[in-house]
Amino acid sequence: MNHHTLTITALALLSAASSGFATEGGGSTYPIGAENHLAGAAPPPGVYVLEYVNHYSADRLNGATGQAIPVPGFKVRAVAAATRIAWSTQQPMLGGNVVAHAILPLVNVKVSAGGQSSSRSGLGDISLGAGVAWHHSPQLHSVAALDVVLPVGSYDVNRSVNIGRNHASLQPAYLVSWIDPNGLNADAKIALNFNRTNKATDYRSGTEFNVDYALGWGLGNGWVLGVAGHLYQQLTEDKLNGQTLSGSKGRSYALGPNVKYDSGKGWFITAKLSQEMSVRSRAEGQQFWLKTVIPF
Repeated sequence: MNHHTLTITALALLSAASSGFATEGGGSTYPIGAENHLAGAAPPPGVYVLEYVNHYSADRLNGATGQAIPVPGFKVRAVAAATRIAWSTQQPMLGGNVVAHAILPLVNVKVSAGGQSSSRSGLGDISLGAGVAWHHSPQLHSVAALDVVLPVGSYDVNRSVNIGRNHASLQPAYLVSWIDPNGLNADAKIALNFNRTNKATDYRSGTEFNVDYALGWGLGNGWVLGVAGHLYQQLTEDKLNGQTLSGSKGRSYALGPNVKYDSGKGWFITAKLSQEMSVRSRAEGQQFWLKTVIPF
């Protein structure tokens, strides 16, 4: 491939990376848009299993000013099923209690462009994290956490599609939830993502800022209806061989319908469909997220 083709290939995979499917050249190790209602409300002490299912599709590739880049036959299709094992402990700290988790994603991603197509499936990079959870009132809850992403997913520098990033990242986050079964429900996960360098290519993605949000109204019967999405902005440019890549700052906003059902028996489910907009230096598409929580 010539340099132009390599650049297009890297950009074409940014959407897959943003949904938790990583690849070479830019993107994010954080699954943008993953969190929803109850993001900041840690459950009572115990072990819980959370399942996240994501489908992402995109047919448009945007440049640094939001212009469409004409790539014949460009398509990204990605699916993930991630298991999150969460432990809410009885250990007190800073007026709250210690929580911890591990996330193991199984992913499949397919990218087509210029008459060529490539796909890959398997275990992606895993995340480990810990934090402190607070219950300020029956309605207001929050969590301060720190996650580390470990590069265990399959990676080969000679492949055009990878499900591993081949570098670690550090993700501090603050999550907050306002819960009212008969009124306003508002949730946000506010996070930074500090990427390390891929030593196989000397490529380093810039620092990222992301907010996953949800707003809804409780109907009093376990159902909450509203909207949800994300606000994503890359704060610094990517670097290749120590040189800054101008125009590499990614940006994406997303909004769409959202629903939650809480059984009142310890398990709940959320679902949302969001459309990306005002996208810069990455693919623009649609996301569907399904999230369930089951006490173990």
